[in-house]
Amino acid sequence: MSIFERYAPFIRDYIYRSGWENLRGVQVAAADAIFNTDEHLLLCASTASGKTEAAFFPILTEFYENPPSSVGALYIAPLKALINDQFSRLNELCREAEIPVWHWHGDVSQSHKAKLLRRPSGILQITPESLEALLLHKHSAVAGLFGDLRYVVIDEIHSLLRGDRGGQTLCLVERLSRLAGVEPRRIGLSATIGDPAAAGQFLAAGTHRQTVIPAVKEKGTRWRLSMEHFYIQGPQASEEKTQRSPSGKAATDPERETANPAQEATDPAPQGADPGIGYIFEHSRAKKCLIFVNSREECEAITTTLRHYCEIKGEPDRFLIHHGNLSASFRESAEDAMKDDSRLFSTVTTATLELGIDIGRLERAFQLDAPFTVSSFLQRMGRTGRRGQPPEMWFVMREDPPEARAMLPTTVPWKLLQGIGLVQSYLEERWVEPPKTDRLPFSLLYHQTMATLASCGELSPAALAQRVLTLPYFYRISADDYRVLLRHLLQIDHLQRTETGGLIVGLAGERVVNSFKFYAVFQENEEYTVRSESEELGTVCLPPPAGEKIAIAGKVWLVEEVDRKRHLVYCTEVRGNVPAYFGECPGDINTKILERMCRALREDTIYPYLLPNAHARLSHARHTARLSGVGEKALISLGGDMYCLFPWLGTYAFFAMERFLKLRCADQLQLKGLDSARPYFIQFRMKASPEEFFHVIRQEAAKEFDPMELVYPGEVPVFEKYDEFLPAALVQKGFAYGVLDKEGLLRRIASWFDPRSDFYQKL
Repeated sequence: MSIFERYAPFIRDYIYRSGWENLRGVQVAAADAIFNTDEHLLLCASTASGKTEAAFFPILTEFYENPPSSVGALYIAPLKALINDQFSRLNELCREAEIPVWHWHGDVSQSHKAKLLRRPSGILQITPESLEALLLHKHSAVAGLFGDLRYVVIDEIHSLLRGDRGGQTLCLVERLSRLAGVEPRRIGLSATIGDPAAAGQFLAAGTHRQTVIPAVKEKGTRWRLSMEHFYIQGPQASEEKTQRSPSGKAATDPERETANPAQEATDPAPQGADPGIGYIFEHSRAKKCLIFVNSREECEAITTTLRHYCEIKGEPDRFLIHHGNLSASFRESAEDAMKDDSRLFSTVTTATLELGIDIGRLERAFQLDAPFTVSSFLQRMGRTGRRGQPPEMWFVMREDPPEARAMLPTTVPWKLLQGIGLVQSYLEERWVEPPKTDRLPFSLLYHQTMATLASCGELSPAALAQRVLTLPYFYRISADDYRVLLRHLLQIDHLQRTETGGLIVGLAGERVVNSFKFYAVFQENEEYTVRSESEELGTVCLPPPAGEKIAIAGKVWLVEEVDRKRHLVYCTEVRGNVPAYFGECPGDINTKILERMCRALREDTIYPYLLPNAHARLSHARHTARLSGVGEKALISLGGDMYCLFPWLGTYAFFAMERFLKLRCADQLQLKGLDSARPYFIQFRMKASPEEFFHVIRQEAAKEFDPMELVYPGEVPVFEKYDEFLPAALVQKGFAYGVLDKEGLLRRIASWFDPRSDFYQKL
C-alpha cells in the first residue's frame, strides 16, 4: 500500500483539493517512520517543505481510525504567532474529520481553555511557558487531559537546543508523561539542524526509544542574495544614497550563486538620513517585505525612522512592527496585514517572525547588519521564497566611517565580515550551529525544583531529588550540588521545612512562584535605570553583570554594580567599544564563523552576492590586512607598547581567552589596560616582546588548570534568569564548566604553534 493510500480519506481529499500532484520526500519519509516504526522522529527539511503536514497526516490518520480518549497529540511551539498560524492550518484540515484542535497560551480566551478541560481530545497547541502554567495550576487534571497522549510534536526544535528554554521543554514533556502515565512518541521539526544526531539524542533523552532521522533528498535551492555596505554618517554616506540592487535572476544553487547587480532607479533619502535605512525604504516600496533587526530597541528605532521617511515624502505609512514586547493585538494585526496579499506592507521585526510562520506572498527579506548565527540567517531568508518564488535576502551592513587617527582593529568592517562568514559557512559546507547540550543548568534546576514543589505540595528531600534530578536534562548535575542548592534555598526562605521533615515552598519562594513571570525561564525585557554617581543616564534592558560595558547617552560605561531588586545599574564612564553580549542574547557567535571571517580577509575570492560598496569595502579591508598582517598574525603591534590580539574565537572561547590572559599571563607579560571588542579582538599594553608573549602563552597552556581558575576572584557571574537565587558557588561552577570554552581556548593556542594550521605564527 502506498503512503497516499494509507492516509485517511479526508486527508486524501485535502490533497486532491490542494492540487498536489505528488507527495514530497519529507512526507513519504515521515509517514514511513510513523506508520511502520515505534521510534521518535526528527524531520530536517528546508523551510516551506511541508514538515507540518508530513508529521500530522499520519497522526491524524491514526486518530481518524482510532480516536484518542484524551488529548492525543501535544504540539509545542516557541512562539504564540507560530501557534496561531498552525491553529488555522490544522483547523482547516481537521474540521471535516471532526478532530478538535485546541490552542493554549496567554492570549487565548478562558472559555476556549474551559471547553478543552471539559472535553479533552484531539490536538493541543501550546508554548513551553503555557505548558508550565498548566502543569502548575491544573496538576490534578493532567492525568485526565493527557491519559491517552500518543505524540508530542516540537516545532522549530533547533531554537530550543542551546539554552534553558529547550531544557525546560524537555523537563515538561517528561514531567507530563510521568503524571499521566504515558510514553508518547516525540517528533521534532526544523529546517536548520546543525548536528542531527545530537538533536536526535536530545529528543529521545530519558526514553527507551531511538530517534529516526530520515535522509530527505531535496531539490537544489535557488536563492536571490545580496549584501551592501553603507557608512552611517560623514561624507562617505552622501555618496551612497543611490545604490545598485540584485537582479531578478535567481541562482540555480547556493553554491553557484551569481546575483549579478543591475541598476535600479531610486529617489534620494531624506537629507541627513542613514543611507542604509534609506536604501531599505526605497527598495521595499510597492513590495511586501520583512526587515529583520537584532534587538527590540533597534526594531522600534528603525520603524520610527521609516515612518518618518513616509511623512517627509508625503507617502502613506507602509511599515508595521512586530516584536515580543508588543501587545497581542498589535502583533496579530501585523500578522493579518502581512497575510493579506492585496496590502503591500513591510514589517520591521526581531526573531518573532523568524520561525515557521507563513505570512503570505513575501517578496523580499532585509537583514540590517549581520545576524549572529547561520540558523537565523537561513530561517529569516526562508520566510520568503514561497508560492513558487526563490528565497530572497538583502543584507544591509552599516559602519561608522573610520576616524582619521583610528587604530587598526576598529577599521576592520566586522559586520560585513560576519555576514560573509555566515553565508560562506553554509554555502561551502552546509554548516549550521550544532546543539549545545553540555551546560550546567543550575538556574533551570532552581525553576524546576520550585515548580515541582508548587504543583505537588510537600515532598521529602529524597522524593524531591528523585523527581527533579532524574529529569534527563540534569544529567550533569550531582546529588552533592543539589544538596547545596536545597540548603541555600532553605536559608533564603524560598523553601521551608515542615515539622515532619518535608519541604514546601517558603514565603519568599511563593512571591516568585505566584508571579505570572515564573512560567518563563528566559529573561524578560525589564527596564533598569542607569546611574553614574547622582546622574541618571537612561534605561537599559537585561543589563550585563558588573565588569562588563554598556553604551548609553552616546558614551561607553563600565558596569560597577547591578541592583536587581531596585532595578538600578551603577556605572562609570570609560573609553573603548562595547563588546557583544552573550547567552541566548545576540552575540553568541560560533568559532566556525570567526575562522571563516579570517579566511575572508586572507583570500582573494570574489563573492558574487557583494554589491559595489560592499565589494569595495572588502577589497580595502583585505589590502589593509595584508599591510598590517591581520589574518596572518594573531598579535599585531599598534606602536610603542600597544598590541592587539586577534584570536578568531567564538564568544565562549573568547571569554576564556580574556580570562586566561588576565589571570594566568598578565603578571609575567606585564599586561595592562586589556580592552575587548568581543569576540573580535583584545587590545592591551605590554612590556614583553611578541616572542615572549607566545612563549608565556604556550607555557601556561601546557599546565593543567581547572576552569574554575578562569573565574575572577569574588565574581558571581549572574546571567540566567534565576541565578540570583542560587548560591554563589553554583553560579560560578555553572559559568566555568557550562559557559567558558576552555577546550576551544586551548585548541586555538595549540594552532599557533602547529605549522599545518592556518593560524601558525611565523615568529
